[in-house]
Amino acid sequence: MSEMLLTAYDGAFLGPIAKLLGLIMNGIYHVMAMIGIENVGLTIIIFTIVIYAFMLPLTYKQQKFSKLSQKMQPELQAIQKKYQGKKDQTSVMAMQEETQAVYQKYGVSMMGNCVQMLIQMPILLALYRVFMNVPAYVMGVKENFSELVNGIMAADGFQEKMISLVEDLRVFTQPAANFTLENTAENHTTLFNGVVDVLNKLTTSGWESLKEVFPSLTDTITSTFDKISHVNSFGPLNISDTPWGIIKSGFSSGFETYALITVIVAFLVPVISYLTQVLNIKLMPAAPNASANGEKDAMANQMKMMNNIMPLFSLVLCFTVPVGLGIYWIASALVRGVQQYLLNKHFDKIDLEDIIKKNQEKVKKKREKMGIAENQISNAARMNTRRMEEKKQTQTSAEKELLLEKAAAAKSNAKPGSMAAKANMVKDFNERNNKKN
Repeated sequence: MSEMLLTAYDGAFLGPIAKLLGLIMNGIYHVMAMIGIENVGLTIIIFTIVIYAFMLPLTYKQQKFSKLSQKMQPELQAIQKKYQGKKDQTSVMAMQEETQAVYQKYGVSMMGNCVQMLIQMPILLALYRVFMNVPAYVMGVKENFSELVNGIMAADGFQEKMISLVEDLRVFTQPAANFTLENTAENHTTLFNGVVDVLNKLTTSGWESLKEVFPSLTDTITSTFDKISHVNSFGPLNISDTPWGIIKSGFSSGFETYALITVIVAFLVPVISYLTQVLNIKLMPAAPNASANGEKDAMANQMKMMNNIMPLFSLVLCFTVPVGLGIYWIASALVRGVQQYLLNKHFDKIDLEDIIKKNQEKVKKKREKMGIAENQISNAARMNTRRMEEKKQTQTSAEKELLLEKAAAAKSNAKPGSMAAKANMVKDFNERNNKKN
C-alpha cells in the first residue's frame, strides 16, 4: 500500500505556489459566500479569470516576442542560407555572431520567449493541483465534510472500511497507506484529511456505496451529500462526477427527461473543451516561414500535428476526469482566447518599428549600466573573427608544407619498377627537356 493524498499538495517547488493560489481561491469563495453564492464551479471560473489577468503582462511579452520573431525571420533565414553546409569553427562562430547581431538589432533576447514560458508553467501546474483538491485550499468547502468525517472516524474499524472503499471504488490510483496509521490524537489531522480527500472525490454512485459501508451514518451521509451537491452543482451536473460516468448513469436510468438533459450537458463539456482549444490555436499568431535548410519545415509540420492532436487529446481525456476540471479547461481556453483576440487587435494597430527602437534603447541602457559600450561589443566581435581567420590561414600554410614533405618522401622511397618510380622518371625527363629548351 502507498500513500493517500494529503489535503494540501506539499511539493517542494509547486507546493508553495499552490498554497498561494489556494489563498486567492479561498478569498474568492469567501466573498461569494458572503453574498449568498456558495458554488465551486463558479468560483473556478472567476478564479481562472483572475489568475490569467495576473499573467497578462507575461502573455503580452510573449506575444510581442512572437511578433518580432516573425519580422526577424527573413534576416535570420538569410544568415542560415549564407552559412548553409559550413561546419568549420570560423563559420559557426560568424553565424552565431551575425544571428546575435539581428537579435540585438530588434532589441530582444534569444531566450526571451523561454523565460516567459518558464514563469507561466509552474503557475499553471500549481493551478491544476488546486483544482484537483479544492477542500485543501477552500475552507468553506472543507467545513461541509466535518460532521460526516467525525462520524466516520468514530465508527469501529473505520480505517479498514475506508481502505476497502477506496480500493473498491478506485478513488485513487494508489492504495491508502495513511489509513493504516494508529487513530491517535497525533495522527488525527492526517486521518481527518485522508477521509476528506476520499469523500471529495466520490461520485454520486460512490456516496450510495458509502451508505452501505457506514449504514449507521445514512442520515448524516444524505445531509452532507445534499450540501456538497449544492456547492458542487454546475447546472444539472455535479462537478465531482465524470462526463462518462454521467452518460453511463443516464443510459441505465432509461433516459428520463431530466436524465437526458444531464447526459446532453455532460457530453457538451468535452465537446466545448475541444472547440475552445481549437479556437485558441486559430487565434495564435501564424508560425514564421520555413528556413532555407528546411529545418523550420519539419518544425512547422510537428507543430501542426501537435495542434491537431492536443484538442483531440483534451476531448478524450475530458470524458474521464471530473466535470470541475473540464470547466477549468473551458474557462481557461475562453480567457486565453479573449486575451489573444485583444492582443492580435492591439499588435495590428501598433507600429513594430517603435517597439524595436524602444527595445534597442532598453538594451543599450542596460549595457551602459553594466559598463559595456556598443563599440566595445563590435570591436570584440571583429577581433575574435580576425583571430579565427589568422589561425585558419596559419593552419592552412602548415598543412601545405606537410603535404609537400610527404610528397618528397614518397618520391624518394618509390620502389624500382613501380608506377610511382615510372611517374618520377617521366617527370624528371620532362624537367630536363624544359631546361634544355
